[in-house]
Amino acid sequence: MTVYNDESGTDGALRRSLGVSRRSFLSTCTAAAATAIAAPVIGASPAFAQPASHKGPDHDHGHGQALVPAAKRGIILYTVRDATGRDPLSTNLPSGFREVFRELARYGYKQVEFAGYGQHANAPGGSNLETVEGAKLLRSWLDDYGLRAQGNHGFIPSSWPLNQTDLDQFKRTLEIANILGMDHMGTGGDPTGSAYRADWDVAADKWNALGQIAHRAGIKLYTHNHDAAYGFLLDGGPLDAQGRPTRSSGIRKLEYFLKVTDPKTVWLEMDIFWAHVAQYKFHTYTAHDGSQRENIFDPAALVRRNNKRYPLFHAKDGVVNTTSGQGYDMVPFGTGVIDYRTFFSRVGEKNYRNPMVEQDNAPSSTDLAQSLNHARIGYDNLAALRK
Repeated sequence: MTVYNDESGTDGALRRSLGVSRRSFLSTCTAAAATAIAAPVIGASPAFAQPASHKGPDHDHGHGQALVPAAKRGIILYTVRDATGRDPLSTNLPSGFREVFRELARYGYKQVEFAGYGQHANAPGGSNLETVEGAKLLRSWLDDYGLRAQGNHGFIPSSWPLNQTDLDQFKRTLEIANILGMDHMGTGGDPTGSAYRADWDVAADKWNALGQIAHRAGIKLYTHNHDAAYGFLLDGGPLDAQGRPTRSSGIRKLEYFLKVTDPKTVWLEMDIFWAHVAQYKFHTYTAHDGSQRENIFDPAALVRRNNKRYPLFHAKDGVVNTTSGQGYDMVPFGTGVIDYRTFFSRVGEKNYRNPMVEQDNAPSSTDLAQSLNHARIGYDNLAALRK
């Protein structure tokens, strides 16, 4: 397995995501959670990010330099999937891609990331726009409202080695991405759900091959993370009954993936919320010698070490909840405790990164306008982030 090295700006020591002391984190968590839940115990689990302080009514006229330039403020359409999917004949609310694009542009967004190309059958263009003609229609609407497509959570072949059917579909997906004007195309899933190094080696071989195909089409191929992908890799120690390793060197799965994939053809989109969930959940491991060791995950430091490998982010927020097993509950962007001002300041490269506001639970069955309202709140708070 080839090991690629594309790291720069390596921190001298592991820090938490905000680069502050344990005592500062404990104070922050206590303040955030005092009215509802107990603060986490330092040493038993990592503490939480500082509450954001970027609220305010006049976001684009605040003091200081914007951390996310106007042209880079985006949203993944999964956040408003109920709006793109609803019947325009049944409501006066924005429905279907065209009307949703118009509404998002009205809020100020300049970029969108697709989560598939399906909408309600009664919307202009019909239900399935994952065709050459459908892509041309989508592109015309994006252009009409000054929006740019900057990615899609779409098709990644399940076969390996690739069968011809999967290869043909993958190439069609790249063709659609080019029609839409995307620089990047990706997926919403992890390269593999396994914890074992051998499986990540196979996944790396597959993604290196797919990345080369995408590169020839002029597209940067990226994978997205959930919390499990930043758990610890099982790569040594005694073997189990199936001959698999049971202990870890302390490297995280996606850290390993970064080392064994080609930095010229394989890219990553960090979901910052799930990276913080991983910080909360995966902080100790059993080393090869059987000892228990602590390694607190620092999402921003990983981005800095692998600078250009992270062109996209999902920007979603959370409030502290130590009873859920995740550490956080998801809330509209800018209304939680993840300190995005510090995160974006640390990772830098603001004219290169593409943050996409996301909220998985924005749609509501009782408040049909909620997802678009939360999208507007997310834009305002993304625009308000200042140095």
